[in-house]
Amino acid sequence: MKIYGDTNSGNCLKVKWVCDRLDLPYQWVEIDTRKGETRTPQFLAMNGAGQVPTIALDDGRTLAQSNAIIRYLARDSDLIPRDAFAAAKMDEWLFWEQYSHEPYVAVCRFQMVYLGKDVSELDPEKVKRGYAALDRMEQHLASSRYFVGEAISLADVSLLAYTRVAHEGGFDLGRYDAMRRWIDEAEAYLGLPSAR
Repeated sequence: MKIYGDTNSGNCLKVKWVCDRLDLPYQWVEIDTRKGETRTPQFLAMNGAGQVPTIALDDGRTLAQSNAIIRYLARDSDLIPRDAFAAAKMDEWLFWEQYSHEPYVAVCRFQMVYLGKDVSELDPEKVKRGYAALDRMEQHLASSRYFVGEAISLADVSLLAYTRVAHEGGFDLGRYDAMRRWIDEAEAYLGLPSAR
């Protein structure tokens, strides 16, 4: 399997982390999105949306969208709850992450880290909605060890990707005790160095 990804992207790193955690063999193909490498005819033939991550299986089939990819790769593993309702709660968080978290937390980080913007130049609405996402996570984690019960699932992997580096987008994680505890535990589980 080949993973076409950008190591600066949390969405791409999710896929790498799942493969590493489950000992799935892969070849990483670094794609520089800022140089237009997702817009070449060859890449667009694999993924017409022109986005990373994209995986190419040994049989030639391709799959895009980070959470769909990790859901596929982790099938039959302990990263997906066996209970159908718990698995649906995991999916609920996966959908929420892409709709209500990543567009704000990740975009602010991108603008500061890669576009060189100052925190004062960020769109106040994106900052507000980013904090709303972080607040919701903190509220949940104050009464639950992980996002779906007492075991790490793909919901944690997905939400960890940009939350662990939210401070790079100007977000103050110091006010989130439960989230900081969760970040430390999830990073240790995945064998990642601390991002703080």
